[in-house]
Amino acid sequence: MNHYETNLDKNKANYVPLTPLTFLKRAREIYPNYEAIIYEDRKYTWNEVYKRAVKFASALSKIGIKKGDTVSFLAFNTPEIFEGHYSVPMAGAVLNTINIRLDANTISYILDHSDAKVLVVDRQLHGEVKKALKTLNKQIIIIDIDDKNADQSKLEKIGDLEYESFLNTGDENFDWQMPEDEWQAISLSYTSGTTGNPKGVVYHHRGAYLMSTGSSVAWNMPNRLNFLTVVPMFHCNGWCYPWTVPMLNGRTICLRNIDIKKIFELIDKYEVTHFGGAPIVLNMITGAPESDKKKLKQKVYVLTAGAPPPSIIFKKMRALGFEVMHVYGLTETYGHVTQCAWNDEWNNFDEEKQNEIKARQGVRYPNTEGVVVLDPETMKEVPKDGKTIGEIMIRGNVVMKGYFKDKDATDKAMKDGWFHSGDLAVMHPDGYVKIQDRSKDIIISGGENISSIEIENTLSKHPSVSIAAVVAKPDEKWGEVPCAFIEMVKDKPVSEKELIDFCKETLAGFKVPKKVVFCDLPKTSTGKIQKFELRKQV
Repeated sequence: MNHYETNLDKNKANYVPLTPLTFLKRAREIYPNYEAIIYEDRKYTWNEVYKRAVKFASALSKIGIKKGDTVSFLAFNTPEIFEGHYSVPMAGAVLNTINIRLDANTISYILDHSDAKVLVVDRQLHGEVKKALKTLNKQIIIIDIDDKNADQSKLEKIGDLEYESFLNTGDENFDWQMPEDEWQAISLSYTSGTTGNPKGVVYHHRGAYLMSTGSSVAWNMPNRLNFLTVVPMFHCNGWCYPWTVPMLNGRTICLRNIDIKKIFELIDKYEVTHFGGAPIVLNMITGAPESDKKKLKQKVYVLTAGAPPPSIIFKKMRALGFEVMHVYGLTETYGHVTQCAWNDEWNNFDEEKQNEIKARQGVRYPNTEGVVVLDPETMKEVPKDGKTIGEIMIRGNVVMKGYFKDKDATDKAMKDGWFHSGDLAVMHPDGYVKIQDRSKDIIISGGENISSIEIENTLSKHPSVSIAAVVAKPDEKWGEVPCAFIEMVKDKPVSEKELIDFCKETLAGFKVPKKVVFCDLPKTSTGKIQKFELRKQV
């Protein structure tokens, strides 16, 4: 008999499902009167944030929202979407944050595919949302966010309900429930992937909890930090920081739009210590006119992820007083799962060599059980020589539950017990990963994933286009932008401007090709377009 397996069972006293909802409850119990969220002239304490989240959860329950229902948010970085990270799961529902830059067709697809029962939306986004709702073949409850700090010239009522008045229909003593199982879904995020229609990535409570604790350790995040929301909270749930920061009783300063002058002002006014941002944001910070900058009173810690940053960006940011760490991850992994953790022995290297090291994707987070570079055919690790290319594969509790309503895609992504990232990389002798290419042909522009196939499909609908191929073109500002290569139909000439305007009719602005090249496309003997040849050209 194994006595360690006898009469030592799980019970309510010794086993509680992990969930980040407890972080907010704890912050409220210990620091009720501390500032929690700041947004322009609005300030909320932990007690107020907790009560608002509970009341919103109650209001959702009163209109019939229950366990397993989807509640969508289409919002800027304002207190409402922060609160949604708690209020929606407090009602047992699943939070679906939608990219505010998407076009009407994609928004409509997500609302339909996710089975959304409610859409909470900022009125400034009325243009695309109203078009999306016209093509949606079902009724959905619309709750407007009426933000006085929005562009008032662009505001228009969308739904019959308004956020604050709806929230006040709830009961602040509502008996919200913890998840019955930590595997229960907490959020749903859509990623472009490699196909026209985005895939829904499902997170669970356990993963959100572990991402929060792991992030705080990996980034050496202290208690009482001041966190600026530069990363959109619709993107991987803001890299899960709406859950991480309350765990540390940190103060969240909301930034509605990317405005570099405003970033410096908020850093100065609220003594911001931490924020995350795509390389494009770092480029904007370092390239800002002197009149927009302010001298930093203290060191500001920055995480950057997305398209691999050029090494020069680390030098430029350091000169301004920012300490940047490069991280890597995907929507499917709750955000970042590797970091370029610094070794003191590298302090002796010259600055150029140090910056080259900092641009690597690095090593696994403490909350990630495995990050390896494998040959996808043999599933064997590639040599740690910094030359042999394989695919980054990930294993751990911060890998998604799977793709919503897509078993085939889930099985393919999780084949052989590893999550297949689709990113091609090398492993250096010191165990640090460095991406070389993207097998999925994904374009990462300003931190946003763009499907080349979606753009190609759009271009192919033009009567003058015979074949279209889209690849990433390096861009100093955005990291990468789409570049289209076109074979025209004979006797049907078309200009670059005409094709770009054609794309603008149906694609979100950031997906529109920034350059169009007319040529005979290089192909294999079987007719497959050789995209690597096109990449050489750009």
